[in-house]
Amino acid sequence: MKRLWLLILLCAPLVVFAQQQTISGTVVDDKTGEPLRQVSVSAGRVSVVTNEDGDFTLKLDGEAKTVMVSHLGYKTQRLNLKEPVSVIRMKPVAIQLREIIVRNEDPRELVDIAIQKIPENYSRVPELLKAFYRETAMKRKHYIYVAEGVEDMYKTPYNRGTGRDRVAIVKGRRLLSQKRGDTLGIKVQGGPVQAVVMDLVKNRDFLLNKEDLDNYDFRMGAPEYINDRQQYVVLMEPSLVTTYALFHGKLYIDAERLAFTRIELELDMHDKDKATQTMLVKKPFGVRFKPRELSSVVDYRYEDGVTRISYLRNTFRFNCDWKRKLFSTSFTATCEMAVTDSESKDVQPIASRSSFDSRDAYYDKVEYFMDPEYWSNYNIIEPSESLDKAIKRLVSRYRRN
Repeated sequence: MKRLWLLILLCAPLVVFAQQQTISGTVVDDKTGEPLRQVSVSAGRVSVVTNEDGDFTLKLDGEAKTVMVSHLGYKTQRLNLKEPVSVIRMKPVAIQLREIIVRNEDPRELVDIAIQKIPENYSRVPELLKAFYRETAMKRKHYIYVAEGVEDMYKTPYNRGTGRDRVAIVKGRRLLSQKRGDTLGIKVQGGPVQAVVMDLVKNRDFLLNKEDLDNYDFRMGAPEYINDRQQYVVLMEPSLVTTYALFHGKLYIDAERLAFTRIELELDMHDKDKATQTMLVKKPFGVRFKPRELSSVVDYRYEDGVTRISYLRNTFRFNCDWKRKLFSTSFTATCEMAVTDSESKDVQPIASRSSFDSRDAYYDKVEYFMDPEYWSNYNIIEPSESLDKAIKRLVSRYRRN
Protein backbone atom coordinates (compact mmCIF):
# COMPACT_ATOMS: atom_id res chain seq x y z
CA MET A 1 0.00 0.00 0.00
CA LYS A 2 2.87 2.40 0.74
CA ARG A 3 4.25 1.99 -2.80
CA LEU A 4 0.83 2.67 -4.34
CA TRP A 5 0.38 5.80 -2.21
CA LEU A 6 3.82 7.06 -3.30
CA LEU A 7 2.97 6.42 -6.95
CA ILE A 8 -0.22 8.47 -6.67
CA LEU A 9 1.66 11.38 -5.12
CA LEU A 10 4.26 11.32 -7.88
CA CYS A 11 1.63 11.25 -10.61
CA ALA A 12 -0.64 13.94 -9.18
CA PRO A 13 1.54 16.95 -10.11
CA LEU A 14 1.77 15.64 -13.69
CA VAL A 15 -2.01 15.62 -13.97
CA VAL A 16 -2.29 19.18 -12.63
CA PHE A 17 0.43 20.38 -14.99
CA ALA A 18 -1.30 18.84 -18.00
CA GLN A 19 -4.46 20.80 -17.22
CA GLN A 20 -2.69 24.15 -17.16
CA GLN A 21 -2.73 26.25 -20.29
CA THR A 22 -0.64 29.28 -21.28
CA ILE A 23 -1.85 31.66 -23.99
CA SER A 24 0.55 34.31 -25.33
CA GLY A 25 0.16 36.87 -28.07
CA THR A 26 0.43 40.47 -29.22
CA VAL A 27 -2.48 42.89 -29.58
CA VAL A 28 -2.25 45.51 -32.34
CA ASP A 29 -4.43 48.11 -34.04
CA ASP A 30 -5.98 46.56 -37.16
CA LYS A 31 -5.34 49.61 -39.35
CA THR A 32 -1.94 50.84 -38.20
CA GLY A 33 -0.40 47.64 -36.85
CA GLU A 34 0.77 49.59 -33.80
CA PRO A 35 0.84 47.60 -30.53
CA LEU A 36 -1.91 48.42 -28.04
CA ARG A 37 -0.99 48.67 -24.35
CA GLN A 38 -3.21 48.17 -21.31
CA VAL A 39 -5.55 45.89 -23.26
CA SER A 40 -7.55 43.57 -20.98
CA VAL A 41 -7.19 39.86 -21.80
CA SER A 42 -9.46 37.68 -19.67
CA ALA A 43 -11.12 34.30 -19.28
CA GLY A 44 -13.85 34.58 -16.67
CA ARG A 45 -12.36 36.16 -13.56
CA VAL A 46 -8.75 35.44 -14.61
CA SER A 47 -7.15 38.30 -16.51
CA VAL A 48 -3.99 40.24 -17.42
CA VAL A 49 -3.21 43.37 -19.42
CA THR A 50 -0.83 43.89 -22.32
CA ASN A 51 2.50 45.64 -21.77
CA GLU A 52 3.97 48.63 -23.65
CA ASP A 53 4.68 46.38 -26.66
CA GLY A 54 1.15 44.93 -26.75
CA ASP A 55 2.37 41.53 -25.47
CA PHE A 56 0.57 39.36 -22.94
CA THR A 57 0.75 35.92 -21.35
CA LEU A 58 -2.34 34.43 -19.71
CA LYS A 59 -2.06 31.30 -17.56
CA LEU A 60 -5.26 29.25 -17.16
CA ASP A 61 -6.23 26.04 -15.42
CA GLY A 62 -7.60 24.60 -18.68
CA GLU A 63 -11.29 25.02 -17.92
CA ALA A 64 -11.83 28.14 -20.07
CA LYS A 65 -12.84 27.72 -23.72
CA THR A 66 -12.68 31.35 -24.85
CA VAL A 67 -10.65 34.46 -24.08
CA MET A 68 -12.08 37.98 -24.21
CA VAL A 69 -9.87 40.84 -25.45
CA SER A 70 -11.19 44.36 -24.77
CA HIS A 71 -9.87 47.89 -24.97
CA LEU A 72 -11.22 51.41 -24.81
CA GLY A 73 -12.60 52.46 -28.20
CA TYR A 74 -12.18 49.03 -29.85
CA LYS A 75 -14.56 46.20 -30.64
CA THR A 76 -14.26 43.40 -28.10
CA GLN A 77 -12.98 40.09 -29.46
CA ARG A 78 -13.73 36.61 -28.15
CA LEU A 79 -11.14 34.02 -29.14
CA ASN A 80 -11.68 30.27 -29.27
CA LEU A 81 -8.83 28.60 -27.39
CA LYS A 82 -8.89 25.67 -29.81
CA GLU A 83 -7.38 28.00 -32.41
CA PRO A 84 -3.75 29.27 -32.17
CA VAL A 85 -3.30 32.78 -30.76
CA SER A 86 -0.44 34.98 -31.97
CA VAL A 87 -1.28 38.45 -33.28
CA ILE A 88 -4.71 39.83 -32.35
CA ARG A 89 -5.89 42.71 -34.53
CA MET A 90 -8.45 44.99 -32.90
CA LYS A 91 -10.80 47.19 -34.90
CA PRO A 92 -11.94 50.62 -33.70
CA VAL A 93 -15.66 50.63 -32.98
CA ALA A 94 -18.00 53.10 -34.64
CA ILE A 95 -19.93 55.27 -32.18
CA GLN A 96 -23.70 55.05 -32.53
CA LEU A 97 -25.32 57.67 -30.35
CA ARG A 98 -28.38 56.79 -28.33
CA GLU A 99 -30.71 59.18 -26.56
CA ILE A 100 -29.01 60.66 -23.52
CA ILE A 101 -31.02 60.00 -20.38
CA VAL A 102 -29.49 62.79 -18.31
CA ARG A 103 -32.12 65.26 -17.16
CA ASN A 104 -31.48 68.69 -18.70
CA GLU A 105 -28.28 67.21 -20.18
CA ASP A 106 -26.48 68.07 -16.94
CA PRO A 107 -23.20 66.08 -16.71
CA ARG A 108 -22.85 66.79 -12.98
CA GLU A 109 -26.26 65.21 -12.44
CA LEU A 110 -25.08 62.13 -14.36
CA VAL A 111 -22.06 61.86 -12.05
CA ASP A 112 -24.29 62.21 -8.97
CA ILE A 113 -26.61 59.45 -10.22
CA ALA A 114 -23.64 57.15 -10.87
CA ILE A 115 -22.42 57.79 -7.31
CA GLN A 116 -25.85 56.94 -5.88
CA LYS A 117 -25.84 53.64 -7.81
CA ILE A 118 -22.42 52.50 -6.52
CA PRO A 119 -23.87 50.15 -3.85
CA GLU A 120 -25.90 48.22 -6.44
CA ASN A 121 -23.33 48.23 -9.27
CA TYR A 122 -20.28 47.06 -7.32
CA SER A 123 -19.57 44.16 -4.99
CA ARG A 124 -22.01 43.75 -2.09
CA VAL A 125 -19.94 41.07 -0.35
CA PRO A 126 -16.32 40.91 0.85
CA GLU A 127 -13.89 39.83 -1.87
CA LEU A 128 -10.28 38.74 -2.08
CA LEU A 129 -8.52 39.94 -5.22
CA LYS A 130 -5.24 38.57 -6.53
CA ALA A 131 -3.15 41.20 -8.33
CA PHE A 132 0.21 41.71 -9.99
CA TYR A 133 2.04 44.89 -9.00
CA ARG A 134 5.08 46.61 -10.51
CA GLU A 135 6.87 49.86 -9.72
CA THR A 136 9.76 51.34 -11.69
CA ALA A 137 11.99 54.41 -11.66
CA MET A 138 13.83 55.91 -14.61
CA LYS A 139 16.66 58.44 -14.66
CA ARG A 140 16.25 60.25 -17.92
CA LYS A 141 15.59 57.31 -20.31
CA HIS A 142 17.29 54.56 -18.31
CA TYR A 143 15.71 52.27 -15.72
CA ILE A 144 17.45 52.50 -12.36
CA TYR A 145 14.93 50.59 -10.22
CA VAL A 146 12.40 47.79 -10.77
CA ALA A 147 10.28 46.02 -8.17
CA GLU A 148 7.32 43.74 -8.76
CA GLY A 149 5.19 41.24 -6.93
CA VAL A 150 1.95 39.38 -6.43
CA GLU A 151 -0.39 40.73 -3.78
CA ASP A 152 -3.69 39.90 -2.12
CA MET A 153 -6.28 42.63 -1.67
CA TYR A 154 -9.14 42.28 0.76
CA LYS A 155 -12.10 44.47 -0.20
CA THR A 156 -15.16 45.06 1.96
CA PRO A 157 -18.54 45.69 0.22
CA TYR A 158 -18.78 48.93 -1.73
CA ASN A 159 -21.46 50.34 0.55
CA ARG A 160 -18.69 50.70 3.16
CA GLY A 161 -15.52 52.76 3.27
CA THR A 162 -11.95 51.55 2.84
CA GLY A 163 -11.11 51.41 6.55
CA ARG A 164 -10.85 47.60 6.62
CA ASP A 165 -9.48 47.13 3.10
CA ARG A 166 -6.00 45.61 3.20
CA VAL A 167 -3.13 44.69 0.87
CA ALA A 168 -0.64 41.91 1.62
CA ILE A 169 2.46 40.93 -0.39
CA VAL A 170 2.37 37.28 -1.46
CA LYS A 171 5.64 37.29 -3.37
CA GLY A 172 7.94 40.05 -4.57
CA ARG A 173 11.42 40.96 -5.84
CA ARG A 174 13.48 44.07 -6.58
CA LEU A 175 16.49 45.43 -8.45
CA LEU A 176 18.37 48.68 -7.93
CA SER A 177 21.10 50.14 -10.10
CA GLN A 178 24.57 49.70 -8.58
CA LYS A 179 25.88 52.85 -10.31
CA ARG A 180 26.96 55.71 -8.11
CA GLY A 181 24.69 58.68 -8.70
CA ASP A 182 21.73 56.59 -9.92
CA THR A 183 20.12 56.29 -6.51
CA LEU A 184 17.92 59.09 -5.23
CA GLY A 185 16.33 58.96 -1.78
CA ILE A 186 13.05 60.52 -2.84
CA LYS A 187 9.71 58.96 -1.99
CA VAL A 188 6.63 59.93 -3.99
CA GLN A 189 3.04 58.91 -3.39
CA GLY A 190 2.36 55.36 -4.53
CA GLY A 191 3.05 51.78 -3.54
CA PRO A 192 0.79 48.72 -3.21
CA VAL A 193 -1.70 50.58 -0.99
CA GLN A 194 -2.62 52.68 -4.02
CA ALA A 195 -4.96 49.81 -4.85
CA VAL A 196 -6.97 50.94 -1.82
CA VAL A 197 -6.42 54.70 -2.04
CA MET A 198 -7.02 54.94 -5.80
CA ASP A 199 -10.11 52.73 -5.88
CA LEU A 200 -11.91 56.03 -6.41
CA VAL A 201 -15.38 54.51 -6.58
CA LYS A 202 -14.93 53.06 -3.09
CA ASN A 203 -12.63 55.69 -1.58
CA ARG A 204 -14.94 58.61 -2.23
CA ASP A 205 -13.02 60.81 0.19
CA PHE A 206 -10.44 61.21 -2.59
CA LEU A 207 -12.70 62.76 -5.25
CA LEU A 208 -16.28 61.51 -5.65
CA ASN A 209 -17.87 63.50 -2.84
CA LYS A 210 -19.91 66.70 -2.95
CA GLU A 211 -17.32 68.91 -1.27
CA ASP A 212 -14.59 68.02 -3.79
CA LEU A 213 -16.83 67.84 -6.86
CA ASP A 214 -18.11 71.37 -6.16
CA ASN A 215 -14.60 72.59 -7.08
CA TYR A 216 -15.03 71.50 -10.71
CA ASP A 217 -16.87 72.40 -13.89
CA PHE A 218 -18.37 69.49 -15.87
CA ARG A 219 -19.14 68.99 -19.54
CA MET A 220 -20.03 66.06 -21.76
CA GLY A 221 -17.30 64.60 -23.95
CA ALA A 222 -17.55 62.37 -27.01
CA PRO A 223 -19.00 58.93 -26.12
CA GLU A 224 -16.78 55.84 -26.20
CA TYR A 225 -17.13 52.06 -26.10
CA ILE A 226 -15.60 49.72 -23.50
CA ASN A 227 -16.30 45.97 -23.78
CA ASP A 228 -18.83 46.74 -26.53
CA ARG A 229 -20.82 48.84 -24.06
CA GLN A 230 -21.50 52.50 -24.74
CA GLN A 231 -19.96 54.92 -22.25
CA TYR A 232 -20.89 58.46 -21.38
CA VAL A 233 -17.76 60.57 -21.01
CA VAL A 234 -17.78 63.43 -18.50
CA LEU A 235 -14.90 65.92 -18.50
CA MET A 236 -13.89 67.71 -15.30
CA GLU A 237 -11.90 70.95 -15.03
CA PRO A 238 -10.95 72.95 -11.90
CA SER A 239 -13.28 75.92 -11.40
CA LEU A 240 -12.08 77.27 -8.03
CA VAL A 241 -8.80 78.08 -6.34
CA THR A 242 -8.27 75.79 -3.34
CA THR A 243 -5.52 75.23 -0.80
CA TYR A 244 -4.51 72.01 -2.58
CA ALA A 245 -3.95 71.00 -6.21
CA LEU A 246 -6.99 69.84 -8.20
CA PHE A 247 -7.22 67.47 -11.18
CA HIS A 248 -8.24 67.50 -14.80
CA GLY A 249 -10.45 64.43 -15.13
CA LYS A 250 -12.30 62.17 -17.53
CA LEU A 251 -15.02 59.91 -16.13
CA TYR A 252 -16.39 56.99 -18.17
CA ILE A 253 -19.91 55.91 -17.13
CA ASP A 254 -21.71 52.85 -18.53
CA ALA A 255 -24.73 54.22 -20.42
CA GLU A 256 -27.03 51.37 -19.37
CA ARG A 257 -25.96 50.56 -15.82
CA LEU A 258 -24.63 54.04 -14.93
CA ALA A 259 -21.53 52.53 -13.34
CA PHE A 260 -18.08 54.14 -13.41
CA THR A 261 -15.92 51.99 -15.68
CA ARG A 262 -12.80 54.14 -16.09
CA ILE A 263 -11.40 57.26 -14.43
CA GLU A 264 -8.48 59.27 -15.82
CA LEU A 265 -6.89 62.06 -13.78
CA GLU A 266 -4.06 64.55 -14.33
CA LEU A 267 -2.87 66.76 -11.51
CA ASP A 268 -3.08 70.48 -12.24
CA MET A 269 0.47 71.83 -12.40
CA HIS A 270 -0.16 75.58 -12.41
CA ASP A 271 0.88 75.91 -8.77
CA LYS A 272 4.10 73.91 -8.35
CA ASP A 273 4.05 74.15 -4.55
CA LYS A 274 0.58 72.62 -4.33
CA ALA A 275 1.54 69.92 -6.85
CA THR A 276 4.63 69.10 -4.79
CA GLN A 277 2.52 68.73 -1.64
CA THR A 278 0.38 66.13 -3.46
CA MET A 279 3.24 64.17 -5.04
CA LEU A 280 6.16 64.26 -2.63
CA VAL A 281 6.44 62.31 0.63
CA LYS A 282 10.08 63.01 1.53
CA LYS A 283 13.43 63.95 -0.04
CA PRO A 284 17.07 64.36 0.99
CA PHE A 285 18.25 67.69 2.32
CA GLY A 286 19.63 69.93 -0.41
CA VAL A 287 17.63 68.36 -3.26
CA ARG A 288 15.14 70.58 -5.06
CA PHE A 289 12.03 68.76 -6.30
CA LYS A 290 10.27 70.14 -9.40
CA PRO A 291 7.00 68.35 -10.32
CA ARG A 292 6.10 67.90 -13.98
CA GLU A 293 3.27 65.35 -14.13
CA LEU A 294 1.09 63.10 -12.03
CA SER A 295 -1.40 61.08 -14.07
CA SER A 296 -3.63 58.20 -13.00
CA VAL A 297 -5.79 55.61 -14.76
CA VAL A 298 -8.26 53.42 -12.87
CA ASP A 299 -10.20 50.74 -14.78
CA TYR A 300 -13.20 48.70 -13.62
CA ARG A 301 -14.40 45.50 -15.32
CA TYR A 302 -17.95 44.12 -15.46
CA GLU A 303 -18.12 40.35 -14.84
CA ASP A 304 -20.81 38.05 -13.38
CA GLY A 305 -23.17 40.98 -12.81
CA VAL A 306 -20.59 42.87 -10.69
CA THR A 307 -18.20 45.71 -11.54
CA ARG A 308 -14.73 45.33 -9.96
CA ILE A 309 -11.51 47.30 -10.02
CA SER A 310 -9.28 45.70 -12.64
CA TYR A 311 -6.33 47.97 -13.42
CA LEU A 312 -4.47 50.93 -11.95
CA ARG A 313 -1.52 52.96 -13.17
CA ASN A 314 0.11 56.06 -11.66
CA THR A 315 2.84 57.96 -13.48
CA PHE A 316 5.04 60.56 -11.76
CA ARG A 317 7.41 62.82 -13.70
CA PHE A 318 9.66 65.28 -11.91
CA ASN A 319 13.05 66.97 -12.04
CA CYS A 320 15.58 67.13 -9.25
CA ASP A 321 18.60 69.34 -8.92
CA TRP A 322 21.26 69.88 -6.32
CA LYS A 323 22.39 73.28 -5.12
CA ARG A 324 25.92 72.82 -6.46
CA LYS A 325 24.90 71.39 -9.84
CA LEU A 326 24.09 73.51 -12.86
CA PHE A 327 21.54 71.22 -14.56
CA SER A 328 18.59 69.27 -13.20
CA THR A 329 17.94 65.58 -13.85
CA SER A 330 14.60 64.20 -15.02
CA PHE A 331 13.02 61.19 -13.33
CA THR A 332 9.94 59.09 -14.07
CA ALA A 333 8.34 56.77 -11.53
CA THR A 334 5.40 54.46 -12.20
CA CYS A 335 3.34 52.01 -10.18
CA GLU A 336 1.03 49.63 -12.03
CA MET A 337 -1.42 47.07 -10.72
CA ALA A 338 -3.58 44.55 -12.58
CA VAL A 339 -6.15 42.33 -10.86
CA THR A 340 -5.65 38.79 -12.16
CA ASP A 341 -8.29 36.86 -10.19
CA SER A 342 -11.02 37.31 -7.58
CA GLU A 343 -12.82 35.21 -4.99
CA SER A 344 -16.15 35.95 -3.29
CA LYS A 345 -16.84 32.79 -1.26
CA ASP A 346 -15.68 32.24 2.33
CA VAL A 347 -13.34 35.20 2.15
CA GLN A 348 -11.36 36.07 5.28
CA PRO A 349 -9.94 39.55 6.06
CA ILE A 350 -6.20 40.20 5.89
CA ALA A 351 -4.85 40.73 9.40
CA SER A 352 -3.38 44.17 10.10
CA ARG A 353 -0.03 42.68 11.13
CA SER A 354 0.23 40.94 7.71
CA SER A 355 -0.80 43.92 5.60
CA PHE A 356 1.36 46.45 3.77
CA ASP A 357 1.33 49.86 5.47
CA SER A 358 1.29 53.15 3.58
CA ARG A 359 4.41 54.16 5.55
CA ASP A 360 6.31 51.10 4.31
CA ALA A 361 8.69 51.13 1.35
CA TYR A 362 8.09 48.27 -1.08
CA TYR A 363 11.86 48.04 -1.62
CA ASP A 364 12.35 46.96 2.01
CA LYS A 365 9.70 44.23 1.87
CA VAL A 366 10.91 42.11 -1.06
CA GLU A 367 14.06 40.28 -2.20
CA TYR A 368 16.44 40.54 -5.17
CA PHE A 369 15.80 39.15 -8.66
CA MET A 370 17.44 35.76 -9.15
CA ASP A 371 15.26 32.77 -10.08
CA PRO A 372 14.24 32.86 -13.81
CA GLU A 373 11.19 30.72 -12.97
CA TYR A 374 10.25 33.02 -10.12
CA TRP A 375 6.62 33.62 -11.11
CA SER A 376 5.76 29.99 -11.82
CA ASN A 377 2.00 29.88 -12.53
CA TYR A 378 1.17 33.42 -11.40
CA ASN A 379 -0.35 35.78 -13.98
CA ILE A 380 1.80 38.88 -14.42
CA ILE A 381 2.17 41.90 -16.69
CA GLU A 382 4.85 40.90 -19.16
CA PRO A 383 7.86 43.29 -19.12
CA SER A 384 8.20 45.38 -22.26
CA GLU A 385 11.29 44.90 -24.40
CA SER A 386 13.00 47.98 -22.94
CA LEU A 387 12.17 46.95 -19.37
CA ASP A 388 13.26 43.37 -20.02
CA LYS A 389 16.66 44.56 -21.28
CA ALA A 390 17.00 46.90 -18.31
CA ILE A 391 16.29 44.04 -15.89
CA LYS A 392 18.97 41.90 -17.53
CA ARG A 393 21.51 44.73 -17.30
CA LEU A 394 20.67 45.40 -13.65
CA VAL A 395 20.91 41.70 -12.79
CA SER A 396 24.28 41.50 -14.54
CA ARG A 397 25.64 44.50 -12.63
CA TYR A 398 24.34 43.15 -9.34
CA ARG A 399 26.04 39.79 -9.88
CA ARG A 400 29.34 41.43 -10.81
CA ASN A 401 29.25 43.48 -7.62
